[in-house]
Formats: sequence, C-alpha cells, structure tokens
Amino acid sequence: MEKQQAIVLSNYLERWSESGSATYELTQLDTINDTLIHFHQWANRKPVVAAFDVNKLGHDRYYFLFIDWHRNDNYYLVIYAYNKSTTLAELNKVIEEDGETLLSWKYNPLKRDGKNDVRKSYFKQTHGSVTMNIPFPTSVLEVEPFVNQLFKLCQNRVRADRIVEILSPSS
Repeated sequence: MEKQQAIVLSNYLERWSESGSATYELTQLDTINDTLIHFHQWANRKPVVAAFDVNKLGHDRYYFLFIDWHRNDNYYLVIYAYNKSTTLAELNKVIEEDGETLLSWKYNPLKRDGKNDVRKSYFKQTHGSVTMNIPFPTSVLEVEPFVNQLFKLCQNRVRADRIVEILSPSS
C-alpha cells in the first residue's frame, strides 16, 4: 500500500479511538523519529506511520503497525500477536473492485511440518476462500467494521494454523 493510504488508515484509527468505542480500546504506541525502538527485532527501526495496541475488550488484543516492512516505500498493515511472538497478518495488497478499495490478504501457511495443505483446505472450507478482502474505510464510521474484519482474519488464521493439532492431538 502506498504511504499516503497508510497515513489515511492510521488517521481514521486515531480519530475513531478518540471518539470512543464500547467494544475496543486503542492506544497509540510511541515512536522515535517515525520508528519503533523496543518493539520486536523484525519491526525495530523500520519506518512507521503509526502503531497501535488494539484491545477488543474481553477478547483478543493485537498490535497494528503501519510500517514500511521491507524498507522499499511499500507500506504494510502488520498485525502482531499481543505477546509479539509472531505476525498474524501482513496486509499490503490494495485492490479495486466494483468501485471499492479493498485490502486483500491471502492465507498461505508456511509451517515446516508438511501439513500446510490441510491448513489451507480447512481455511478455504471454513471461509469459502483463502483470500479475504476487507473494505478500506472511507470515514471514521467505517473503522469499527474494518477492525472487526481484521480481528476475524487473525482469529481465522490462528484457528487454521492450529487445525492439525485439533484433528490429531498428541497422546
């Protein structure tokens, strides 16, 4: 995604958090010279537009980073697990469909256990496709449905990643 799109999205999130949500608590993370310093080795010192701690009250909590992930002026919305152990989604593909701008993400498991086909099949069977297209908010009013979709994406990803354990638990 272009830097300007990342700026617009992060500004919507910031304005939405200031208006108050009954469902989410959002806190902007401090940056130094538009970078994160003590966050995670994969993200530290890369250019960021903004970073947020997003807490779905009583549920999950993630970090949303609007970051130049590969330092090539291509910005991503990277979603980290709250414990920072891994990224759950890296969204940077913007598509236009029927006059609507969408963030497109494709489930592509890369575990090294030979069972990624099972994970992919489960994701597709459960969600109809391995691709999720999330409408880009065009106003602050559209931010909560956008964030809901991002949380759903993360939950679906985690569930699909763990399906092998669920189907064949170790004794």
